[in-house]
Parts: sequence; structure tokens; C-alpha cells
Amino acid sequence: MTDSYAYGMWLAVAINTGVFIFFTFGFLKPKRRWEWRSMGTFGAFTVALFTEMYGFPLSVYVLTSVLGNRYPVTNPFTHTNGNLWAVFLGGSGFVSGLFMLLGSVAMITGLVLMGKAFRQIHRAGGGLVTDGLYSWIRHPQYSGLFLITVGMFIQWPTLVTAAMWPVLIFMYYRLALREEKEMVNIFNEDYIEYKRKVPMFFPRLNNGRRRLIA
Repeated sequence: MTDSYAYGMWLAVAINTGVFIFFTFGFLKPKRRWEWRSMGTFGAFTVALFTEMYGFPLSVYVLTSVLGNRYPVTNPFTHTNGNLWAVFLGGSGFVSGLFMLLGSVAMITGLVLMGKAFRQIHRAGGGLVTDGLYSWIRHPQYSGLFLITVGMFIQWPTLVTAAMWPVLIFMYYRLALREEKEMVNIFNEDYIEYKRKVPMFFPRLNNGRRRLIA
């Protein structure tokens, strides 16, 4: 797999895509149109990523066509050289493995974050959740999703996913704003106060105690 053409493995594309979409779907439980639309964008992002990782290396073909003999490696179609971070940072298997490891850690952390947030919501039975992960950020499930996509990009950057990522983040940001309007209608001042104190996606420690800023 390291010395020969490492693509055309469509079963691997299907399995990896299915696993990530299955878990993400299970944690987010989309019901309404705009939720399905955002979920569909994440699904397309995932398909694009694993298609280039195992199926057809579109970014490699494009870059080798544009750069010609200036492309940093002589055999761009091995699995190690399919990792663009490794290619443009020296082309070593160590660099490729390092980025694969870092990306995997980010993705697993994101899945764990989404799972814990989902369990908190489920236990609340429709009530306002402000403790646990939700005392740090208002949307830990979406933060987990963002972390997964960052991990994917660290692990296997492609031209298509680089173009899709800002769109995906923007769609979930808009979805979060829409959901917050609904929360204000349901919980009134309680949610307004919670929103004032707790940031959307990124917590921060300040002066030795938790101060959460938007």
C-alpha cells in the first residue's frame, strides 16, 4: 500500500463514510428541513474526503497537472504521498503518520464530545441544560462536529474539502442561531441569561476560574 497505487478501494470509502455519518446522525438526530440540509452538507464533506483518501485522488491529479515536474515527489499515487501535508513538508512516512495520528485524535475527541453532549440532552427530557459541557459552551455537539472536520482536514487535506469546509461551518453556525431563537421563545429570560454568560463554541479559562466568553 505504501509503494504502489493506493486508490480504487471503494469498499473502504463506503465503510469509512458510513461509520462517520452513522455516528454523527445518531448524535445530532436531524428532524427539520434546515437540520437535514446541514447534515447533508456534512455527509457530502465526508464522502469527498474518503473518496480522495481511498477512491480517486482528484487533488493529486490536479496538483500534479498544475505543478508538473515541480511536484515534490516522483510517485504521487502511493498512500503516503497521497497525504498532501507529508508531500509538501518533505514527503516522509513519519510526517504522514504524524498527521494521520493528530487527525485521528481530533476526530475521536469530537465524537466523544458529541456523544457526551447528546447524553446530557437526552437525560434533560426537554429541559434547559446548563451544566456539564453546556456550562462551558452552548453548542458542544456542533463544536464536536467542527473538531471532527478539522481532524479530517489534518489527516487528509484535499482541494474539495478545503472549499467545502467554510460552507459547512457557516451552515451549522446559522443552524445554531436558529435554534437559539427557539430556545429564547421557550425558556425566555433563563436562556437569555445563559446565552449572556456562556459562549457558542469555544470556552476559555481566565484568571484561574472559568470565564466563558463568546
